[in-house]
Amino acid sequence: MSQQKIINLKYLREISDGEPVMIREIIEMFISQVPEFIENLKLFLNEKRYVELGKEAHKAKSSVMIVGMDQLGKRLKELQLLTEHGEGSERYQEYVEEFINLCNQSIIELEEELRAL
Repeated sequence: MSQQKIINLKYLREISDGEPVMIREIIEMFISQVPEFIENLKLFLNEKRYVELGKEAHKAKSSVMIVGMDQLGKRLKELQLLTEHGEGSERYQEYVEEFINLCNQSIIELEEELRAL
């Protein structure tokens, strides 16, 4: 039984006209951005810098959406809105952990896609 994929490159293929070089560049850019997003989200969460946490969630949202992680994009939007309203800080950790887990899993899938290009 195969595991449900996290990524969906349909949107990326549409905006790139299926051009393998462009697809490869965007995937590689995403993979290179993830560690920085993770580092910043953890830092801002641990230091209770919630305004910055929300801004980082907003930046990360655009990146995850391009590789078809729409559900995670919605969750990052929720986190962003919560931080903007100063609400639900007890749940911020859960959002950050979800981001880390899903992004780590997506990198494995994206590396498979790169090998197939």
